[in-house]
Amino acid sequence: MVINAFGGPEQLVWGDLPMPEPGAGEVLVRVACAGVNPADWKTRVGKLSAYIDYHFPFVLGFDLSGIVEAVGKGLDALAPGDRVFGMSKQGQGRDGSYAEYCIADAAFLTPLPTGWSFAQAAALPVAGTTAYGGMVDVGDLQVGQSVLVNGGAGGVGSIAIQVAHALGARVAATCGPDNMSYVRGFGADHAIDYRAGDVAQAVRKWAPDGVDLVLDAVGLDSLLPSALDIVAPGGRYVEIATLISQASVEDVAHAAANGVSILSNMDAVMRLPQHLGGLAALCAAGGVKPPAIEIMPLAEAGEAHRRIEGQHVRGKIILEVASHDDW
Repeated sequence: MVINAFGGPEQLVWGDLPMPEPGAGEVLVRVACAGVNPADWKTRVGKLSAYIDYHFPFVLGFDLSGIVEAVGKGLDALAPGDRVFGMSKQGQGRDGSYAEYCIADAAFLTPLPTGWSFAQAAALPVAGTTAYGGMVDVGDLQVGQSVLVNGGAGGVGSIAIQVAHALGARVAATCGPDNMSYVRGFGADHAIDYRAGDVAQAVRKWAPDGVDLVLDAVGLDSLLPSALDIVAPGGRYVEIATLISQASVEDVAHAAANGVSILSNMDAVMRLPQHLGGLAALCAAGGVKPPAIEIMPLAEAGEAHRRIEGQHVRGKIILEVASHDDW
């Protein structure tokens, strides 16, 4: 699926492009599944044009899973036939994973976790590295700390809960009333219905001194005004940069004066390969299990974008790029 111009979901149409060839350090992946992320629709409408060198026709898609088809010269870490998941080079202006074949850097691919399907693994790369990097790297998560995941039922939130739980933290998560048992199933010690009342008050009831870490997987400044009310002095509030709103300079300075750090997950973007490796290790050890997924055919990519843009998807939407029952 390609876009030939910026615009709405209707811009996603079928297209034929030449077979890409991997260069040094690159891998050609035969794509089984592609995960759909908020960053995909933002790429489609041109919101990320400050970061991506677009060309048209352009193939969207960061997340992928599939089989290594070919490797670039001098690369021996992966071989044709390997089952992998990871990220495309869409962020560097290369065509993404909504296609039969996709180029990826070898550093951004890792073996499929044992027992995971291609569809389940395609839910991991962006959401998983965002959760892991926000928690472990930027958030400096420590054993025994208390954590709040804002938006626990989404793709990032459901993985963040598991990462925090697996690494020995106490975890609370916000969600809608229909997802209370869902987030508890991922290891949340406490579920907070954000529609039922004052979230900050509910957090303080659970952690009277404030939590050590907040990972805000909702954005829109939904909890930012309450940061000083819910984060303990010396704690951290981590925002996800691809969400709509970000803390102002005044917000950051005011929080810092009160001993609270407001940070972006992008502070650790150069360490994404390490985040992917750490996440894969947790998956292999059974500390992270797949979030809820809904599989849609690649032809329905436009509808998938409409739903992701509405922001109320439980888990992840996965596009099935190719039939892979016999892979």
